[in-house]
Order: sequence, then structure tokens, then C-alpha cells
Amino acid sequence: MVNKKSYVAQLISLKKPAVTSASAFAPANIALCKYWGKKNLELNLPTTPSLSISLGNRGSNVNISIAAQNYLSINNQVVASTSTAFKRTFDFLNLLAPNDIKFAVQSSNNIPTGAGLASSASYFAALTLALNKLYNWQAPLTTLSCLARLGSGSACRSLYHGFVKWLNCDDPLQSYGIPLTTSWEELRIGLLIFDPTQKSISSRQAMLHTQSTSPFYKSWCENSIKDFEILHSAINQKNFQLLGETAEYNTFSLHAVMLSARPAIIYSKPSTLHAIEKVHELRCNGVQVYLTQDAGPNLKLLFLEKDLAYISNFFSELEVVSPFAKVDNWAP
Repeated sequence: MVNKKSYVAQLISLKKPAVTSASAFAPANIALCKYWGKKNLELNLPTTPSLSISLGNRGSNVNISIAAQNYLSINNQVVASTSTAFKRTFDFLNLLAPNDIKFAVQSSNNIPTGAGLASSASYFAALTLALNKLYNWQAPLTTLSCLARLGSGSACRSLYHGFVKWLNCDDPLQSYGIPLTTSWEELRIGLLIFDPTQKSISSRQAMLHTQSTSPFYKSWCENSIKDFEILHSAINQKNFQLLGETAEYNTFSLHAVMLSARPAIIYSKPSTLHAIEKVHELRCNGVQVYLTQDAGPNLKLLFLEKDLAYISNFFSELEVVSPFAKVDNWAP
């Protein structure tokens, strides 16, 4: 089996930094068809295809510089060297850079960290883009997507804006995010953040636990593959109802299979369930709005621009994202 070191060697040549510091931004992405399970733990290869929408200017800015010792700060808070975040960051850097070089990494997220809003995806994607500048790899985005995947599977989709798919191929050199050409200017994403704190069980832990203990996991994978094809078709046709219904079905299927794990994994809170009821109430009143939920209590709403005012009045705390709006200084 290919290990991470030999895999990275197939993608880039290790060399000395070309500059002393570099910065990059990457957007968070929300999976409409979820990534939940790995068929290769070492290289983060997924068991099913997934499809996401990036969140425009919501994501992570990362600066990396050569330093006397390893250092990490997130949102101006120094991260302890004993923490999981510190270990994941420098394990990743040691894969992609010579071990005798130390780095100072400063990250700022304009989304909550570790709360089910894909902050790790945008973080590792931005870190990969910054490394590409630091070392002057001049690597194509497909290569950078493969590298970012080693830090966080979903990061392979955060190299791009708009809709992105990630196929469940067996060849790790072909396992990268692929942007779709469809631009859907009227589409809006509404963020409902009930709890911005870090969740009690990480996505990675929950994913592996579900995969190894749920008796319904295989059925979820089979249905998810069908959902992926339907969502792909809905995007090509700009069929919003089909998109929303399928994304919501995929979400509830995911949380159902997590409930069937032993012990069950429950991310929803009373505020989550109350908001789900409100979304269903809106639909009963003829408003086209759908939801998706990842590994956390927070919800993302899917709707069209024409319904923005009505939905915003219904959810006063809603943070609205226009995923296809131009992002300043975006240069992957």
C-alpha cells in the first residue's frame, strides 16, 4: 500500500523555500452530497462521491513563514503544541516540507472553527495554497487538491469556488476536487449558527465510528451514490426543487445512519430541531427553502434570491452567503 510520504513524492519535489513567507485564502465548502467514510485511511480516499458548494468569501486566510520554532495561532489565539490542531498542522507540514525547517502559521477564519462549517477544509486548502507560493512548486490545482486532501478530505473541494465534485476513484492520483462549470447567480446559502463552539466529537472520529459500527452504513453508501447523480443532474438543469429535496434527503440520511451507530452520534440540539420545523413550515406555506446539516448542530439553508427578504424575516439571525459573487483577491 502507498504511504503518505511516497504519495507526496509522486506529486511534488521537496526543495528549499523560494521566499520567507506566503499567504493564501480558501473558501469553506458545504457538501450537498456528503463525504462520510474512507476506503483508504492513509490517503483519505472516500467510500462515496460527494458534491459541494463553496461559501464565497467565508473561509480561512493563512499566512505561513519560516521561523525559529513551530508556532500556530488561530484567530489571534496561540494554539498549544499539545493540541490536536497543532499536531494535525505540523504532521501535514512535515509531509510537504523538509523536517528541519520550522514554521509559524497564522490562520484567521471568518466562520466558526470546528463547529460543522468545514473550517478544517478551508484551513488545509489555504495552507496548501500558501505552501505552493512559499516553495514555488507552480503545481496545478489538481495536484494541490490531492495534497490538501491529506490534511482534511473535504479540503480537496475548497481549492475552488462554486460547485465542486469529488469522485470515489481508487487511484489516489485521480482523487481531487473537480469544479463544475455551472454558475447559479440566484442561489443563496443561509447560515444558521446556534452553537459556534467546537463540537465534542470531530468529523473524522464520527465518520470512522459510523463506518465501523452502523449496520446501515452500506445502505447509506448505496443511496448516497444515487443522490450524487441526482444532484449533478439538478445542477446541470438548474432545477432548484430537485437540488433542495435531494440535498435535504442526503442530510437526513446521514444523520439517521449516525443515530444507528453504537453508541449513537447526535449533533442536533433543540435549536436545530426547532429550526428544521420552521423550514418545513415555510415550505408548507409555499416558500422554496431547504436545509443541509453537517457534523454539528448548525444548519445551512438553500434558497433563491427572490425569497431572501421573506426568509431573512423568518430567521432574524440568518447569515446570507452569495456563493457565486466575486471574491476580492482570490488567486489560487
